[in-house]
Amino acid sequence: MPRIARGAIPSPNIWNTPQIYELENRAADPDGVADAAMRVLRPWDGGTVLDIGCGTGYHLPGYAADASRVIGVEPHHDLAALARRRCAGLTGVEVHAATAQDLPLADASVDVAVARWAYFFGPGCEPGLRELSRVVRRGGTAFVIDLDATRGSFGRWFSRTVPTYSASKVEAFWDRHGWQRQPLDLRMAFERRADLEAVLRIEFAPEVAEQAIAETPGLELPYPNVLRWRHY
Repeated sequence: MPRIARGAIPSPNIWNTPQIYELENRAADPDGVADAAMRVLRPWDGGTVLDIGCGTGYHLPGYAADASRVIGVEPHHDLAALARRRCAGLTGVEVHAATAQDLPLADASVDVAVARWAYFFGPGCEPGLRELSRVVRRGGTAFVIDLDATRGSFGRWFSRTVPTYSASKVEAFWDRHGWQRQPLDLRMAFERRADLEAVLRIEFAPEVAEQAIAETPGLELPYPNVLRWRHY
């Protein structure tokens, strides 16, 4: 049994199939649209970046190229160990096995916090929001990147897989908490057809995944997202 930080909320795709999720990370947003959008709002050059739900640490080296300190937080101990291994040769990078709602960081110690497809999905994530308010220093910014369930085939497949998801309730939640939003027109681009099909099968219910595969020719597909942020 894997060791999981207390209070962690399961992430079935990366927790169960990290090798396939690695393919998804490689394929998602090859143009760097999300990072560019965040940098316009709050650059992290020379600052401290917190990656919440960092998984195997895929994005940590990219942050470390410009930040002076990078902190990854991941509740799944085995994934956190992989993240440490990935960043072993990088200075200023540390990884903690912990949850978004119990960050092992000092007050006002972070310039930029990023949660990419992790934890902050709307109602229920209030404990994590309180932790963001505690650890992000004045002048800092928190970002949340998530799938936009209201747009495109990807959103339709997601809505069929998670019929209890209410996009309107999620939007009302973020509005209530004072966050802003920006649509992101991302794409996924794969090197092999088998990789694309494997990723769709970990993202969606089996019957939905097969339909998604049938509806997706070639090696690319649109991946509509939304960037949310709050300045502190």
